[in-house]
Amino acid sequence: MAEAGAALGFAVVRIDLAGCTDKDAVLARFAQALQFPEWFGGNWDALADALADLSWLPAPGYLLLIEHPAPFGEAAGDEFEVLLEILNESALRWADHGSAMWALLPTPVQAD
Repeated sequence: MAEAGAALGFAVVRIDLAGCTDKDAVLARFAQALQFPEWFGGNWDALADALADLSWLPAPGYLLLIEHPAPFGEAAGDEFEVLLEILNESALRWADHGSAMWALLPTPVQAD
């Protein structure tokens, strides 16, 4: 996926959530990987605002490769759902403006 994003000229950003079990750790990893500006407030609203802007990372599109999300999902289920909503809303907002923003993260397969 990273190669495909790079071939399109997208900003390809890996966000490794290994060891993250709470919101603050996840937000810090996003801020570090995406080089958020100093105004980033370290909360869900600030994450949504930063993902809607990304002016400091100009590109024709964005591919966020979110690695190791399972520990956060297991430890903070409701917070994980908030993260997914923000990523989805961000992708839709970018699409409305004619740009792509994809956030890809592996999820465990549930056995029936």
